[in-house]
Amino acid sequence: MNFALQGSIELGIIYAIMALGVFISFRTLNMPDMTVDGSFVTGAAISVVLSMNGHPFLGLLLSFIVGCGTGCIAAFLHTKLKIQALLAGILAMLALYSLNLKIMSGRANIALMNKATVFSEFEKLVSGDYSRLIFAAIMIVLCLIVLFLFLNTRLGFLVRATGDNDQMVRALGVNTDLTIFVGLAIANGFVAVSGAMIAQYQSFVDVAMGVGMVVIGLASVIIGEVVFGIKSLMRRLIAVVLGSILYRLIIAVALELGMPAGDLKLVSAVIVALAMSTPILKKQFATMKRRHFSHQRSKKSLQWKE
Repeated sequence: MNFALQGSIELGIIYAIMALGVFISFRTLNMPDMTVDGSFVTGAAISVVLSMNGHPFLGLLLSFIVGCGTGCIAAFLHTKLKIQALLAGILAMLALYSLNLKIMSGRANIALMNKATVFSEFEKLVSGDYSRLIFAAIMIVLCLIVLFLFLNTRLGFLVRATGDNDQMVRALGVNTDLTIFVGLAIANGFVAVSGAMIAQYQSFVDVAMGVGMVVIGLASVIIGEVVFGIKSLMRRLIAVVLGSILYRLIIAVALELGMPAGDLKLVSAVIVALAMSTPILKKQFATMKRRHFSHQRSKKSLQWKE
């Protein structure tokens, strides 16, 4: 397999874990959670610090736990202090910037030089060029199974129902504040794990590496829905993963064509805009096609009468 292609697939799978978190907040809970940009770095920072001390796998676990805590911060601001969901996420993201700096001992970036990572440890068990890809695949499969099983529990159904119609859920006597707490906690836990894996994959963490993660996650979710469909729950989750991989492949192609790295955010924005506008574009195209067909029929009718 081409090295660039393999690297894009590996990154796509790792970022897919974050995309699953974005799917929970934006699609399942129907909440624009901007905490993602901060919790991604939080997971990366914790992962790197623990990896430097020889505990890379513990770094993943602790990243998930702390990531859940960051989601609870946004949920608290929204449900208890009645701050609008978008603003609550922005406030949580700003607060996490300072927290991330403290985790990193005040340094803007930290490099993992000759330190054990989950990938290097796994390579001791499965050697070869595909060890990173295999480990990433194992992680995404575990995340898919765990998330699918959770969303099919009673609490999972309540979380999904809260996003569909929170007033109906409250009318049934369910505390929607709790479901929002649970949903945002799990979403940001997944995001933090993705950040932790990216940091160990790239062997460094930067306090600004979370900028634009919401856009990347949304792009993966929307591309997956548009290209692979949104029928059953498992199909939707798999579509998110495939959308993340496809997104990374699109970015890789753009770089291969000579596009400057600084333009990648623009490419991401264009991809999201096109993906989100696909239903409207399809509708307009169908309308234009019907008009063209009607015009051709009218023209043929006039020619026949003549």
